[in-house]
Amino acid sequence: MRGDGDGWVISEGGGHFWGRHGAAGLLLRAPGPDGTFAVLLQHRAPWSHQGGTWALPGGARDSHESVEEAAVREALEETGVQADLMTVRTTVVTHEVPGWSYTTVIADATEQLRTVPNRESSELRWVAEHEVADLPLHPGFAASWERLRVVTAGIPLLS
Repeated sequence: MRGDGDGWVISEGGGHFWGRHGAAGLLLRAPGPDGTFAVLLQHRAPWSHQGGTWALPGGARDSHESVEEAAVREALEETGVQADLMTVRTTVVTHEVPGWSYTTVIADATEQLRTVPNRESSELRWVAEHEVADLPLHPGFAASWERLRVVTAGIPLLS
């Protein structure tokens, strides 16, 4: 379903950014077997922008949505994870240019939930937090990952 947020924004510097009202992604954490946490990542379909890289499920925010609503909706569309199975903890603006921003919504699940990829995903995978940077990451996600690790380190995982 297309929302009113779908479309490219061109920044003053000529950069192209998806989401007429900005964009949001979901960093969903769940307990890992070793006492740390795992993050749900999406291996982006080859045909998509930056296809073949790993990133958070996410996308364009519609005009009527909060960043939390947009991230949770996009995660449902791309992974099948239901909103009632997660608890939103905080948000972090991880990229901003005049007229556009990307916000990462950090949420917790009590277990590594079953996922169902849509056509935008080659694969969905729960990845141990300390192994995320070993994957070929989407450039935007790669640029924000260390900052997100610092933020998540200060938020105890819900159990």
